[in-house]
Amino acid sequence: MTTNTQRRANLLFALLFVLKKIRKMLWLRTGNRKVKAMKKENNMIELIGVTKQFGDMTAVNHINLTVKEGEFMTFLGPSGCGKTTTLRMIAGFEDPTDGKIFIDHTDCDNVPANLRDVNTVFQNYALFPHLSIRDNIAFGLKLKKLPKAKIEKKVDKMVELIKLEEHINKKPSQLSGGQKQRVAIARSLVNEPKVLLLDEPLGALDLKLRKEMQIELKHLQRELGITFIYVTHDQEEALTISDRIAIMNKGNIEQLGTAEEIYDTPKTKFAANFIGETNILTGFIISQDSDKTTVNLHNQILTVYDTEKKYKDGQKICVCVRPENMHFVDYLENYEEDRYNTITCIYEEQIYIGNLRRHILHTPEGEVVKITRYARKGETYKRGDYVKVCFSKKRCILVEDEEV
Repeated sequence: MTTNTQRRANLLFALLFVLKKIRKMLWLRTGNRKVKAMKKENNMIELIGVTKQFGDMTAVNHINLTVKEGEFMTFLGPSGCGKTTTLRMIAGFEDPTDGKIFIDHTDCDNVPANLRDVNTVFQNYALFPHLSIRDNIAFGLKLKKLPKAKIEKKVDKMVELIKLEEHINKKPSQLSGGQKQRVAIARSLVNEPKVLLLDEPLGALDLKLRKEMQIELKHLQRELGITFIYVTHDQEEALTISDRIAIMNKGNIEQLGTAEEIYDTPKTKFAANFIGETNILTGFIISQDSDKTTVNLHNQILTVYDTEKKYKDGQKICVCVRPENMHFVDYLENYEEDRYNTITCIYEEQIYIGNLRRHILHTPEGEVVKITRYARKGETYKRGDYVKVCFSKKRCILVEDEEV
């Protein structure tokens, strides 16, 4: 493990420790009652026509977005899509080329980062080497010019929380990597910001710890009622923790919605491909009426109960089906031809993933088809076998072919 990776792992171990302590304190303080989620009525973050250019390159392209108070919003997308640049503009580390940013209804034009009521969890320590641990944690409070007694009380509470009482007067160079990360986390939380910005904080962790951290972060956010804006390229992570997800692509918001909306009804081919796995079958519109659309898929006729958007006859279209919604006709109980679309595929291989099996096939025209199923005895095919595959007419959607 590299030094940077180890540092990030130390940060997340420390963050997990702190989050669990905070959750326990909050639970005790509320008398073991359920903490009600904050009503998401107030607009905490508003981006209006925000654009960011670096020379001739447009990193963020005229995006409009509202984040509610107490909401967990995730910016999701591949490297270079503009998600971190957007986060940095909210934090005040970058100025937009055009557009407006409002935080709790305050116009952030000419408002420097240190005067914005947001805090950022960085991927590195970002501690001041010349300051003691106490002064590092108290730095933001001193900038706010809080009374000395209140600063000391808040700092002492945080130091107790991260279990570094005996190190409070030491400099960062005198601490271990894990201890430095605890200090960095305490410094982010002590200001009780209205918005907490997190830039891919879980990327270096192993799978088990990352999943545990996702739940801890979500619980903490609900209990504190703080608005979280989270940046990640991990689709499963975004689905797990988010109230809403903004899928970004080439500086634009490709789709905005809840995890269920994003996964079940992607609006574009990019969104369908990027969130989870999906099978994309390319065909042409035959006809469309009030309740269904008929598609010609290489001379195989498909019916799709998706009429949300109107298409022209003969238009090139993509039929999207999630792997878990694909079935082998041979092994599907109660198969009825009028309920399912059926296509012929050529079997390639089976991939073992624990209690699941991922079957890889392709159509005669070369389009890849994936089927994810629980492992069952007797369900075997050989490479090169022609196999009947089906999917419900209600469990598929249409998106336009963006390459046209």
